[in-house]
Amino acid sequence: MTVGQISLLIFALAFLLLVVAVTIFLLRLTRTVSILTTDLDTIARSSNELVANTNLLVDDINDKMATLNVTVQAAADLSETISDLNRSVRNTSSSVSGFGTATKTGMTLVLSKLFGKKSSKKAK
Repeated sequence: MTVGQISLLIFALAFLLLVVAVTIFLLRLTRTVSILTTDLDTIARSSNELVANTNLLVDDINDKMATLNVTVQAAADLSETISDLNRSVRNTSSSVSGFGTATKTGMTLVLSKLFGKKSSKKAK
């Protein structure tokens, strides 16, 4: 064998080793890509289920908010009615305030007689 043939043989073996190494690398890469594809499909299915559940939850919350809005509106109307009643009582009490001394004196007399009778009953 000549030096040219030996160098050609070394080159052929090196090329063969390179082809084997690239083939092993590509096989592993193919396996890895396959596993990643399977995992991504699983994640996509799970995320689709999660989005569907989230949509159901949002719809349920919207329905409950609509029901709650009616209740909140009723409470607001009741509050407004109570404020109107309060204002009316204040107006009435301020217009009757001129009778305050007579009313207080009369009320004191009534209460003293009422409590006086109860205390006399207890004394018996």
